[in-house]
Amino acid sequence: MGRLTERRRTIRVRDGVVSSRPDTLVAEEPLEIRLNGKALAITMRTPGDDFALAAGFLVSEGVIAAADDIRTIAYCAGATAEGVNTYNVVNVTLAPGVAVPDIGLERHVYTTSSCGLCGKASLDAVRTTARFAIADAPPLRIAPSLLSALPDRLRAAQRVFERTGGLHAAGLFSEEGELLDVQEDVGRHNAVDKLVGRALRGGGLPLSRAILLVSGRASFELAQKAVMAGVPVLAAVSAPSSLAVDLAAESGLTLIGFLRGTQMNVYAGEERVVLDGGDGGDGWA
Repeated sequence: MGRLTERRRTIRVRDGVVSSRPDTLVAEEPLEIRLNGKALAITMRTPGDDFALAAGFLVSEGVIAAADDIRTIAYCAGATAEGVNTYNVVNVTLAPGVAVPDIGLERHVYTTSSCGLCGKASLDAVRTTARFAIADAPPLRIAPSLLSALPDRLRAAQRVFERTGGLHAAGLFSEEGELLDVQEDVGRHNAVDKLVGRALRGGGLPLSRAILLVSGRASFELAQKAVMAGVPVLAAVSAPSSLAVDLAAESGLTLIGFLRGTQMNVYAGEERVVLDGGDGGDGWA
């Protein structure tokens, strides 16, 4: 198994003083995901919880929705010239009777650690493959004060970030604000896939009473992953994209951006947020 961090020599310049010292960096390695032996995707990720990452990715692609949909997940062991196993290829074998959708198994989909499968999915694709209807989930009402406390709780749980300062995090919280699970990765979409995959393997889907918090921005892809896992609330510390807002509005997802301190913007699904204030207008130009 690959390491989460690696050490590299660096030259430090501080107030004109030059010194040399080792620095701890987050590891980044490719992972090839195969489905029934056929290459499906290659993603740049931080090693760790690779089986959960693969399972979560397949949930977001609409391939599976329950742990029983998977027969086996295993590494396709490969070795370097020095005989070191890379553990960078995972094969997922579906259970008998689980249909393989037409998602282009003959092509190699490459995804970087920063953007995921950019532009591959669409609103129509999510609409036709989503297994869980967020709008039909049990009622959920969350106070802004609870949401405001979540970023600090997530940051406190980021163990690798404290050593490297160079990776993203995703956390699942209960409606009471309890941290249920946290994952770190160089790609925020990988961190979400690991969370979803772990929930799936534990029989926890749909995540109909969970809050998903991500570091950085809320892209369409992250909104897609939330919808596909049945998550009713997605919050981000930075901005959402326009397409993420469109998907949230259409699917019934509550989407919150710029969650920093006591400030936040609610872009869709405001019925789940207990709002008792206002500026007297609708906020639209």
